[in-house]
Amino acid sequence: MADIHPSAVVAPGAQIADDASIGAFTVIGAKVTIGSGCVIGPHAVIEGRTTIGSRNHIGPFVSIGHPPQDFSYAGEDTEVVIGDDNTFREHVTIHRGTARGRGRTTIGSHCYLMVAVHVAHDCVVGNHVVMANGATLGGHVQVDDHANLGGHVAIHQYVKIGTHAFLGGMSGLRMDMPPYMLGFGAPAKLYGPNSVGLKRFGLSTETILALKRAYKIIFRSNLRLRDALERVQREVEPCPEVETLVQFMIDHSKRGVTK
Repeated sequence: MADIHPSAVVAPGAQIADDASIGAFTVIGAKVTIGSGCVIGPHAVIEGRTTIGSRNHIGPFVSIGHPPQDFSYAGEDTEVVIGDDNTFREHVTIHRGTARGRGRTTIGSHCYLMVAVHVAHDCVVGNHVVMANGATLGGHVQVDDHANLGGHVAIHQYVKIGTHAFLGGMSGLRMDMPPYMLGFGAPAKLYGPNSVGLKRFGLSTETILALKRAYKIIFRSNLRLRDALERVQREVEPCPEVETLVQFMIDHSKRGVTK
C-alpha cells in the first residue's frame, strides 16, 4: 500500500502505485495516475487527467495538471503525460493542454526541472532536458532531447528548440533554436555550436568540427537558406548530427530560426 501522509487529500478514483510516497498536505485529484517509486513532496497539488510514470521525484509546492492559462480553454478534458525518472523541484508548474492545441502537455523521461520552472499548455518536452531556475515555456513549445535552458529564460509560444541546444540564462527566445547550438541574449542570438557541452556528451572532435563548418555556411555565408543547405550537403563531411541540423532548418516552425 502506498505511503500516504495522513494530512494528504487523495480523491477517490486516483490510481497510486503501492510503492509511491505522498507527502504532507498534498492534494491528488480523481483522474491522476502515479507510477511506481514516485515520491511526491509536501504541499504538492496534482489535478486533472494527469499520468505520471515511474520513479519521479516531485518537490514541495509543485503544481501539475491545473487548467491552462489560455482564454480559449473552456473546461475540456485535456491532460498531462509525464515519463519516468524526472525531478521537479520546488514550485514547478505544469499546465494541461488545450482543445485547440494538442490536448496534452508532455514531458519525457530523465528531465531535471529546477525551482519555479513553468511548462505551459500543449508543450512537448523531450528526454534528458534540463531547465534551470525560473525557466519558462510559453504554450505549444517543443524542446527536443538533451536541450539545456539556463535560469530565467523565456521561450515564446510555438518555438522549437533542437536537440543538445544550450540557451544561456536570462535569454529571451522568440524564434526556433537550432540543434547543437549555443544561444544567449534578449532576444537570443547564436554563437556557434555548443562545443563544450557536445564534447562532454561524448561527440567526437570530427563531429564538432563538422557542425562548426555547417554553422558557418548556414548562418555566416549570406547565402539563401536553400543554397546554404545544398552547400553543406556538398562540402561538409556527412554525419547524423549535421543531417539533424539540416533537417531542422528545413522543418523549422513559422516562428523562423534564430540567427
